[in-house]
Amino acid sequence: MQVSIACTEQNLRSRSSEDRLCGPRPGPGGGNGGPAGGGHGNPPGGGGPGPKSRAASVLRPPAPAGALRESTGRGTGMKYRNLGKSGLRVSCLGLGTWVTFGSQISDETAEAVLTVAYEHGVNLFDTAEVYAAGKAERTLGNILKNKGWRRSSYVITTKIFWGGQAETERGLSRKHIIEGLQGSLERLQLGYVDIIFANRSDSNSPMEEIVRAMTYVINQGLALYWGTSRWGAAEIMEAYSMARQFNLIPPVCEQAEQHLFQREKVEMQLPELYHKIGSQPPHPSFSALASPSPRSLSSHPILFLLGVGSVTWSPLTSLITSKYEGRVPDTCRATIKGYQWLKDKVQSEEGKKQQAKVMDLLPIAHQLGCTVAQLAIAWCLRSEGVSSVLLGVSSAEQLIEHLGALQVLGQLTPQTVMEIDGLLGNKPHSKK
Repeated sequence: MQVSIACTEQNLRSRSSEDRLCGPRPGPGGGNGGPAGGGHGNPPGGGGPGPKSRAASVLRPPAPAGALRESTGRGTGMKYRNLGKSGLRVSCLGLGTWVTFGSQISDETAEAVLTVAYEHGVNLFDTAEVYAAGKAERTLGNILKNKGWRRSSYVITTKIFWGGQAETERGLSRKHIIEGLQGSLERLQLGYVDIIFANRSDSNSPMEEIVRAMTYVINQGLALYWGTSRWGAAEIMEAYSMARQFNLIPPVCEQAEQHLFQREKVEMQLPELYHKIGSQPPHPSFSALASPSPRSLSSHPILFLLGVGSVTWSPLTSLITSKYEGRVPDTCRATIKGYQWLKDKVQSEEGKKQQAKVMDLLPIAHQLGCTVAQLAIAWCLRSEGVSSVLLGVSSAEQLIEHLGALQVLGQLTPQTVMEIDGLLGNKPHSKK
């Protein structure tokens, strides 16, 4: 892959305020990352430090490798982390709307779930244009409007790829990224989303077109950041390279599946990108930035300014049948029309083997005084570089149980993690 990074000390000083969002600015308590001012749907305002202060942030040493600047919310016990190497602070447990909002649960239940989440410190709410054919976004938007919470107090993410039946209503063309996001904003009744995700890679759209379109919607105030979902490491690197080559805005995080039996991407591939792109120490000179070779990527000083974090989903996929003695209950999402593939997956031979291993974790859960679900969520949170784990729940009671994983996280000692790895027998190892 040809990589060219055209950055000099001068154009670093003249980068736009939107581009500045992609660089870390460590300080006491971390950054906010949200727009100034409140009000439902108000677009983000301008402002920010001048060129001199931006240049100063460039020369500031990076945080220690792998460090997620974590803080605990007052009164809620929720933990907050930076989204990748950006300054945006997100709750380490977020709420997803896949399957549930606009489909599996009623609007009243959805409002109860969202209210409990917000009151317990959850500030990250994730949806997508494809969820329930747009109904999930509409339900979320109605609830947010009814609650009247300050827009600056929560983070909304949506994903763009599958928007409709027409050929031009799907994919990552400039046309669909812009029009798809405008459609999402209309359903959400918002002026902007905090993060727009590309909901898979698109071989039909040139990478430059994708990155330019994402930069455009951010510059237009329709989004504050952009990220990728289910992209490969090489594709993420290409997006970063394209952004730096043309002075555009790179993605801040990858949204990836993670659970007890889906580990390699989050534990091996993404941390490698996090360090390679995000944690390299600055070079004493900027003169060598003109045209690095692909092999010298990890040693380039500009790369320490970036960093791909991860937001993960489906932490409990492997536990669908574990507490139901091997059967799939009628209330499970695997029984919903259109999700037969999920039921087949958990009832397959491989699925049954996974369930047996999950049952082996019961003694550890009992020892820690928690449920297997809480243990599985805490296990996901302990992964390096994970900014937030998205929860999918069908009731407020289930959400409260899952939020209990925060208390379990502090009990996951290295010895306990090693014991879990031994029972699972699937810890990924470097291929080097």
